[in-house]
Amino acid sequence: MAAVALLRGAAAGRGSPAWHWRPSWIPRHCLARRSGLLGDNPEDGVAWTCFRLDERALMRVRGPDAAPFLLGLLTNELPLSGPPTGAVQPSARAAYAHFLNVQGRTLYDVILYGLPESTEEAPGFLLECDSSVLGTLQKHLSMYKIRRKVTVEPRPELHVWAVLPCAPHTPEAAPLEERVEATTILTRDPRTVRMGWRLLTQNDGPALVPRAQLGDLQDYHMHRYQQGIPEGVCDLPPGVALPLESNLVFMNGVSFTKGCYVGQELTARTHHTGVIRKRLFPVRLEGPLPANGVTPGSAVTVTATGQVAGKFRAGQGHVGLALLRSETIKGPLHIKTSESQQVAVTALVPDWWPTAAK
Repeated sequence: MAAVALLRGAAAGRGSPAWHWRPSWIPRHCLARRSGLLGDNPEDGVAWTCFRLDERALMRVRGPDAAPFLLGLLTNELPLSGPPTGAVQPSARAAYAHFLNVQGRTLYDVILYGLPESTEEAPGFLLECDSSVLGTLQKHLSMYKIRRKVTVEPRPELHVWAVLPCAPHTPEAAPLEERVEATTILTRDPRTVRMGWRLLTQNDGPALVPRAQLGDLQDYHMHRYQQGIPEGVCDLPPGVALPLESNLVFMNGVSFTKGCYVGQELTARTHHTGVIRKRLFPVRLEGPLPANGVTPGSAVTVTATGQVAGKFRAGQGHVGLALLRSETIKGPLHIKTSESQQVAVTALVPDWWPTAAK
């Protein structure tokens, strides 16, 4: 398949060449205001950029039945909970997963964090989700709770921060250490090393990270779109998106060895057949854009043949995500806007994606 040759390289580690990727294809006017994020070495000694993600919210799930309750609803295993053990190689404090409906389509994307005050008798977890569906997710959990000994409650006093390096060498020059405290959790983003760290705190994010600055939220979204990372209901429409087409495997968001969960059948069958014809790809948009940007759901067309390649999902400025058939991504593509303008589309394959075997 066309995508096989493009999905290259093993998953990038901290010291791999893939970490030194730069957004060379972003328009110059965008790079000019980026406060050093993934750009040239900043002159003021700033090493990290903190982005407060107000569109992300947190809820706590705890109780004697919390672990089996969540395992029956999520696509992935749970992260470590309880106080730090002091091990040389500590277990993951965060995990990425999706809640699915019974048809196997994504409802909510979440990052889970193990709480330090948990015990084996009463484990506890924080769930990070899109803030616009916080109430809906709470109702979803309550529907499956039945008689389980579980408490589900929002944590509005906690804020989610993304922490990204200002330059490629930052993780080595100004390393961060994992923090697990009652009111602060600082841990690596479980989706990919390219997304840096996640910080949960009641306090000001930059004050807790050495050599940190406050970042522009638009830069965060541009960065994750460049990396092909969907986040929230705009990128993953509830009841529409399929988890494997949304690259859940690439982002370490699914376990094929765990016990049963809602929506597992279609996900497992698709994985074992080895056929995923469409994927969410990062895309670059070239040419003048409509004042309100490209409309989500706009058809992406193969310019040479007029064949529909897929649909534009969401974006920020000249970058975004599109669900495309893999065999069409090499050719010139375009979107016809509501104003009858033609916007050129180039599909990209992040070099941190693992080698595709299918």
